[in-house]
Amino acid sequence: MKETGNTDVKNILGLKLPTDPRWVNLAEIQLDEILTDHAYCEQKAATTCISLITKNPEKELLVEQLSPIVTEEWGHFRMVLAELKKRKLKLGKQRKDVYVNKLLEFQKKGGSPMERFLDQMLIMALIEARSCERFKRLSEGMDDEYMRKFYRKFMESEAGHYTLFINLSEYYIDKNIVRKRWKEWLDYEKVLMKSEEVRGDRIH
Repeated sequence: MKETGNTDVKNILGLKLPTDPRWVNLAEIQLDEILTDHAYCEQKAATTCISLITKNPEKELLVEQLSPIVTEEWGHFRMVLAELKKRKLKLGKQRKDVYVNKLLEFQKKGGSPMERFLDQMLIMALIEARSCERFKRLSEGMDDEYMRKFYRKFMESEAGHYTLFINLSEYYIDKNIVRKRWKEWLDYEKVLMKSEEVRGDRIH
């Protein structure tokens, strides 16, 4: 499998630790599981953006820029459903997302509304960055050429999503505050990735 170095990951997404290369092989073996988890990831991305819009209706730029992301993510959900149907596979039950739950543990509790808003935005940025990195791994490392192309489309489509959340944060909050907290999130996620079990039935 073609391996992308840590420097490349940093340059593209700012992440501090690349995905373990074994993950792609495990994911390809459990394609029905990875497609089901992928579908729910897209569904949750859409509903989270809706939640951010409904909680922050006064933030006009946020509403304007996240509205098309809702449509895009829901379209991705439908694309993965279609792929499952084509392969005569069922959409399984939604599973507990250990990765996201561990990210939520790092979210500031009881902080100011600004701090809570910033962490919500940066969690989304981090999830989008890691998802895009995983799609890149699948697009380069899977044996099936069709699936490599399938995941390249997702990787290309979602490549700019994480920067959108950071840019929106910097529009509403001082850039230095955002960048300091973003670095803390990246450091935390690196430790989290080191501690996670390598499983092929999850996108994260």
